[in-house]
Amino acid sequence: MLSWVQGKATSCFGPVRKYGRMNRDDDDGDEGAEDAQLWFRNLDPHSLGEFSFAVVQGNPVLEDQSQVETCRNFTFLGVYDGHGGPEASRYVREHLFSNFARLAGENRAISEDVLRNAIGATEEGFLNSVRATVGAKPTIVAVGSCCLVGVLWNGTLHIANLGDSRAVMGVLNRFRKIVAEPLTSDHNASLEEIRRELRSQHPDDPHILVQKDGVWRIKGVIQVSKAIGDAHLKSTEFVLDPSFPRYQLNEPLTRPVLSAEPSISTRVIGPKDKFLIFASDGLWDHVTNQEAAELVHKYPRAGIAKRLIKKALTEAARKNRMTYAELLQRTPPRRQFHDDISVIVLFLDHKLLSKQTSVTELSVRGFTENADASDFSFVDGIEANRS
Repeated sequence: MLSWVQGKATSCFGPVRKYGRMNRDDDDGDEGAEDAQLWFRNLDPHSLGEFSFAVVQGNPVLEDQSQVETCRNFTFLGVYDGHGGPEASRYVREHLFSNFARLAGENRAISEDVLRNAIGATEEGFLNSVRATVGAKPTIVAVGSCCLVGVLWNGTLHIANLGDSRAVMGVLNRFRKIVAEPLTSDHNASLEEIRRELRSQHPDDPHILVQKDGVWRIKGVIQVSKAIGDAHLKSTEFVLDPSFPRYQLNEPLTRPVLSAEPSISTRVIGPKDKFLIFASDGLWDHVTNQEAAELVHKYPRAGIAKRLIKKALTEAARKNRMTYAELLQRTPPRRQFHDDISVIVLFLDHKLLSKQTSVTELSVRGFTENADASDFSFVDGIEANRS
């Protein structure tokens, strides 16, 4: 049977080991330059292999948040790409895993429903936080976050997605070539499929989509169609008065135009599945799925997330007619050249599926000086069987 124990500030087996030290970039021979805006962890163990983790800041305040939580029999990873400010992505990072752990404990299982309900509880909690702070900070109603979450347990991967961060699996085909298989679909109005869906959902609203400067935006405001937060696009309760003209819609809001209902999928890990790439859209703005997969397959594991970010920054520099080294010389913030970028690469070692391995329990938060997990309730004792 599954045995579950929840405890204050405990991981699967004991006190949480807290990580997140600011590992600054070093010259590893990739492009010969050091980036003070880049945080990374080269390689750490997880329940079914190893993972590499890196984040680079582009915005004046980092709006990307991310985490990896590892225990003996499961691995939880999340990328939260904020917009309008860092409050929503920070809230998701601090509360989503604890909501997941609580619900998994109550249900004695890890499932799609547990993941869906954990995201719902996080959305509800953030909206309650908005209610509590809107008087002091009215613009909090326009702060939101994309949310990409994965849980690997017992050889099965559950993924939930809101927004346009992306999960890609590196799969070895019958010719021994690596193929990038997308595991998520972007919720972004730049895609015709999303525009059709929005028009179908809002047939009485001719301005549900507005094109500004060649970019499709929902109500002329936002590109993503699903997110945590963005309260002013979900309820008239959060609509700001005319003293905030930047946040005024062309027509009064009559019903939600954004959703916090995640797209969820489940995949049994197969022998050809070699690694998983989780990344915010800052990576995919400059690197294709296939390019990313081939790079991960070609180079050593250690530091591969950092290498992916450097690949994206090199391409961003090229688009702006400069070198990677010249880009790094620009005084931060560098948002005119690139977004915040978060990358987690999870390698899958299939031989570990049938073994009881000892894995260090880690709580790693991207780009944080001290990863504080003291207010988390962690799932304990996930057994390797389903009985």
